[in-house]
Amino acid sequence: MKIFMLISLMAMLATTSHAEEKGKLLRHVVLFSWKENTPEKTITGIENAFAALPSKIKAIDSFEWGTDVSVEGLSKGFTHCFIVTFKSEKDREAYLPHPDHKAFVDLIKPHMKDVLVVDFWKK
Repeated sequence: MKIFMLISLMAMLATTSHAEEKGKLLRHVVLFSWKENTPEKTITGIENAFAALPSKIKAIDSFEWGTDVSVEGLSKGFTHCFIVTFKSEKDREAYLPHPDHKAFVDLIKPHMKDVLVVDFWKK
């Protein structure tokens, strides 16, 4: 009976460990602030260009974005937050040098005042 319980416990732990590994997601968080003379129409075009990347880059698992609505006043000029999710580091490695991502970076550079990027594994 003890051996059966030990085997059952080991199987349960192995299943839990595998499920946790399978559910890991790598979040790539990007925040932008814009140069003062950047027209709203240009910012809208940048939003649309970033939102189009998931349809062009298969490595992207999911994508979401929004603009700052905090009432705390601590955004330090960052107005836009984009979250790109990957299932693995390999997917992120495919995304960063991807021609469509590089084209997006080239599009945004002349208008960007600052950028902040943080990557983390979802817990």
